[in-house]
Amino acid sequence: MATITVPGKPLSELARRVAVAVVAIPGTILLVRVGGLYLGVFCGVVAALGAWELYRLARAGGIHPLDAVGIPLAAFLPLLTAVAPQGVFVLPLGPSAIIILGLLVAAMSLRIPSEGGHPLSAVAVTVLGIIYTGGMLSFGIAIRYHNYAIGGAAGTALVMLPLVLTWTNDIGAYVFGRLFGRRKLIPSVSPGKTVAGAVGGTIVTMVTCWAYVHWVLRPIAELSLAPWSIIGVGLALSIAAQLGDLVESLLKREAGVKDSSGLIPGHGGVLDRIDSLLFVLPTAYVLFNIPGVLIPTPV
Repeated sequence: MATITVPGKPLSELARRVAVAVVAIPGTILLVRVGGLYLGVFCGVVAALGAWELYRLARAGGIHPLDAVGIPLAAFLPLLTAVAPQGVFVLPLGPSAIIILGLLVAAMSLRIPSEGGHPLSAVAVTVLGIIYTGGMLSFGIAIRYHNYAIGGAAGTALVMLPLVLTWTNDIGAYVFGRLFGRRKLIPSVSPGKTVAGAVGGTIVTMVTCWAYVHWVLRPIAELSLAPWSIIGVGLALSIAAQLGDLVESLLKREAGVKDSSGLIPGHGGVLDRIDSLLFVLPTAYVLFNIPGVLIPTPV
């Protein structure tokens, strides 16, 4: 069978992404629906793998983070968010948590001089790994148990909104970039990203946001977004998704690698699959808690 191409470029990469989505989306929906400890453990495992990959990238750049501290703490944050009573752990990462994390890692840094030096860089990267993976994924669990999302179906529909927008933004940016991409977005960071892809991804995300709110969020969760905020939420989450992708590209570029790891054959690593989501989830959490953005709409 001939490979489908556009302007001389194969679409096999898109086909692989779609294939992964076909398997991953139902599993993700099920775990989000079940929630609780199961969701916490799943997010904890993903966070631990992501932190391991980030520390691996750091080592390629000559920094030796404290894996034995960072990886377990990255896994612990989503688990704590999932099992804590609703309202007790409102913000997955508050100022106190960040201070405690910093002090703990700083204390552990006393053994770094014997493991390659650069203790300040090692502490900074270790704390970054904890927050960047476990902390950011915790916001997804916090959205699942939002005060307005009464019941498992409602919480699932609400947390799936940023997930769906992330996926459609990725697909939209890829398709528009392949079809119309000429001008590079930030070639020094990610040579493959184009202005057309960024614009196309944003348009697709905003349209998807409107459709999801009207056909999924409102009938299932009895929630809606204010008319003025549908465009704003779609735009903000699209920008967050693209920034997350670019940030991970910058990390990989500094490490001199193409993928964060080879954990997912043919697709790179865990960070390669969740990089956008790590920026989207906290952005969505903040937006959903702005008065007047998320509106209960009984049907």
